[in-house]
Amino acid sequence: MISIKNAKKNYPNFQLECSLEVPAGYISGIIGSNGAGKSTLFKLMLGLISADGGQIELLGKDIRQMDARDKEQVGVVLTDTGFSDFLNIREIAKVLGSLYSKFDKELFHLLCDRFQLPQDKKIQDFSTGMRAKLKTIIAVTHDAQLLILDEVTAGLDVIVRNEILDLLREYMEENEERTILISSHISSDLEHLCDDIYMLKEGKIILHEDMDRLLSQYAVLKLDEQQYANIDKTYIMA
Repeated sequence: MISIKNAKKNYPNFQLECSLEVPAGYISGIIGSNGAGKSTLFKLMLGLISADGGQIELLGKDIRQMDARDKEQVGVVLTDTGFSDFLNIREIAKVLGSLYSKFDKELFHLLCDRFQLPQDKKIQDFSTGMRAKLKTIIAVTHDAQLLILDEVTAGLDVIVRNEILDLLREYMEENEERTILISSHISSDLEHLCDDIYMLKEGKIILHEDMDRLLSQYAVLKLDEQQYANIDKTYIMA
């Protein structure tokens, strides 16, 4: 589903260079502190910024060769909803219906009701948690085979985080070929969701391990920002 080989992006004070593979049917997580390069990597994958080197493939295609139909197969959650703050749920549903050939309007409204999102309230009046729920609902209601989720649970209380994680589990249970790549700096969110974990530090992958192995053979250390900054290779110990 995802193949990234030596993807590079150079900024004056930051350089990203990393590789990763996410097979079909997997939920892979990326953890790292703010500024580690998570959002930069996701923007490269989505073609929102240009790479300075390397190869990026989604759904078996180079991202530069993906057409509109291919892109419909990717559900995305970034910092912003991508919709005007002056729209409401009903208006967003109309837009989604025109954008995605497989948009499930009935499911969209059912999920909005389930997560108590008011149909006629404008997005500008939504709380942070309501916005996060809406972004996730949008990503899972057009039959995407791949979800790319950047900090989808950031800044949310435990109840809202668990609701979103439950929705992602349901999405995966419906089709075993679906795939998720999700980033977070909250390692506990990913612990019970992901099949494997990548750790990103200063633009480089410094750890890749199956979650089962991490949980069964390693102890995870809880680190503050200063301790994290001093890590050389990994933040786990046997």
